[in-house]
Amino acid sequence: MPEFVRREVAAVRPNGGESAPRPHGGEAVAGNVSSLLERVSVTSVQEIDRVINELNVLKQRLQQESDRVAREITEYASLSQTAMQSTKVIAESLTHFRAARDAAKASE
Repeated sequence: MPEFVRREVAAVRPNGGESAPRPHGGEAVAGNVSSLLERVSVTSVQEIDRVINELNVLKQRLQQESDRVAREITEYASLSQTAMQSTKVIAESLTHFRAARDAAKASE
């Protein structure tokens, strides 16, 4: 950025960068400096707007990813609960089966 300003100021100076004063040229120089500052500020504002837009896009992606992870955790918890219930039913069935088998062996 400083190099950009130096080039622009050198281009604005009437003697190709020499700083010899000129009568009645003050208004032109002031106008050129004002124009230079306006261009620099517009460029800066555009860059800030671009960065803000980029950050908003990243924010949306992160929110979507957060929502996806939350859904997957909920699905995993539900699947885990179902698996635990199934395991409990199987364990109880095996207990009843063993009890019935042991009772049958005892009555023989």
